[in-house]
This record gives sequence, C-alpha cells and structure tokens, in this order.
Amino acid sequence: MEANMRWVALTAVAPVAWGTNYYVTHQFLPADHPLYGSALRALPAGLVLLAVRRQRPRGVWWWRSAVLGLLNVSVFFFLVYVASHLLPTSVASTVMAVAPLAMMLVARGLLAERPGAAHLAGAVLGLAGVCLMLLSGTEEVSVRGVLASVAAMLVSSFGYVLAKRWSGGTDVLASTAWQLTAGGLFLLPAAAVAEGAPPALSGPAVLAFGYVSLVATALAFAAWFAGLRHLPAGTVGLVGLLNPCTGVLLGTVAAAETLTVRQLCGMALVLTGVVLGRPARDGRRDEPAPDRPDVTPGTPRRTRPRTPGARASASAARTPGRRRARSSRGPRG
Repeated sequence: MEANMRWVALTAVAPVAWGTNYYVTHQFLPADHPLYGSALRALPAGLVLLAVRRQRPRGVWWWRSAVLGLLNVSVFFFLVYVASHLLPTSVASTVMAVAPLAMMLVARGLLAERPGAAHLAGAVLGLAGVCLMLLSGTEEVSVRGVLASVAAMLVSSFGYVLAKRWSGGTDVLASTAWQLTAGGLFLLPAAAVAEGAPPALSGPAVLAFGYVSLVATALAFAAWFAGLRHLPAGTVGLVGLLNPCTGVLLGTVAAAETLTVRQLCGMALVLTGVVLGRPARDGRRDEPAPDRPDVTPGTPRRTRPRTPGARASASAARTPGRRRARSSRGPRG
C-alpha cells in the first residue's frame, strides 16, 4: 500500500507540471508555429534524458520508439499546442478530463484491465468536478480547438496504454528519452516544410521553452511513464485530473483571479475522484496463491521415497503387481 502511494505521488508530478503548460504556452510561445513549438518542446527534453541515461534502443524498441514517439509526442504535442491557442484553458482542460474513462476503455482492450466500480465512480466524479470548476457557459468555443483537444485526448490515451503494454524489461528514463527524441525528429522536417524558417524567439519565449521542455516534458513524462509501469492505467488516468486543478490554482496566483466557492466544490469532487482510483493494496498481494491439494485434518500424507535405493525398491515392489494385472486382462485390442 505504501509503495503504491509513493508511485501515485510520483505520477502526480506529471499533471501538476502539465497544468502549467497551457498557461505558459498561451502566454509566451508563438501561436503561429505549432510544429516548431512542439519540436522545441520535445527534442531538447529527449536529448537531455538521453544524456542522463546513455542507452540506445535495441531490437524491437527501434520501431516501438518510433510508434510511441509519433503518438505520445509528435501528434499529441501538436494537437495540444493548437488547442492551447484556440481554446480557453477551461474548455481544453474539461475535454482532457475525459481521458481517465478513455484510458480505462483502452486498457480493457489492450491489457485486459477491468476498471472497478471505484475507478468508474472516480472518473465520473472527476469529470463533474472539472466541469463545475471550469465551465461557466461564457467561454468562446472554437470548433477547431475542440476537435484538436478531443483528438489529443484520444491519441494520448491509446499511446499511454500502448506504452504500458510494451514497458516490461525496459528502463523508464531510456524509453521516455527514445519517445521524446523520435517525436521531436518527426516534427522538425514537418515544421520546416509547413512553417518555413524557425520563429524568432524573445527572451521570455526562450525561458518558457526551457521550462516547458525540461519541467513540463522531460520530468513530467518520466514520472508519468514510471507511474504507468507500476499502477493500473485507470489509476494513472485519474491522477491526471490534477491537471485542471493546477491550472485553476495557477490562475489564482499568477493572474490574481478569485477562487470561488463553485471552484472549491469542483476541486473537492476532483480530489475525491483521484482518491477513489488509488490502488487499495500492493500489486503483489493481488497475485493468487499457488494451488495446494486439499488435505483433510487427521489424514496422513503420502510421502515419496527420497533416496535412490528407496525409489528403486518401491518401483520393484509395484512392478509385479502391474504385470499380473495386465496379464489377467489379456492383450489389448
């Protein structure tokens, strides 16, 4: 139980860091260069983790890194970047709050993980809390932004569960580095073709890219994939609901916004959903005990001869009886 809670705490680093990403992207990063913005987020993070771990992919991990990098990095980062500039943070975060349910459904198909009643209840409560906390009915909604946000949620849910399925026997930091590097390398030529020359960056934009790449990407994804390796996918998805809570608190601190009673109630629902999704026991306790033969109290157990001489004498004692039984039955047809 304590080990699982430590993994939950580590996983929570990711959504807390991501909760600041919408704000930083919307405020400081260039809106008309989503491909370059995504590449400058992913590639430096991957190279930093590669420098830390110094491991190259081997065997099937060459193509697995490419697939996961395309899903979890290239496509996902691009769609999130677009949604960050087309939608208010409240709407984008609300769409992403459906991710726990999506991850549970994908995990049911890919991992045969059946979501429990507590996980489903936590996902519903969390989604209700995000809606109560963020939606006021006055936001301007862009159809393109909503489509980008929904697509990002679906792509990432599938990619995260696929990463969990393939994670056995591979170092977490190394596989995270491979995904980020592959995703950044996919994005660079696409950005050069579609957006031309890289954008000129101001001092605040450079600092923002440094924060987004190192904290909201390298650190956050390493923590996220470590949680996926040790926790059920439904639990990890529910921990991700801390993302919008961080966004609301950041708005209160950075933009001097007022924290309303409605937002506090929404946060309470979200935190309740996260608590409902926590693992009840250590994963090792869930393994079934080895089958044992039923022994009635008072019944002596049959013991096998342990020494070679005892085995030989026991075999010789059984053999004549078997031969007599076979001869009495006659030859088999």
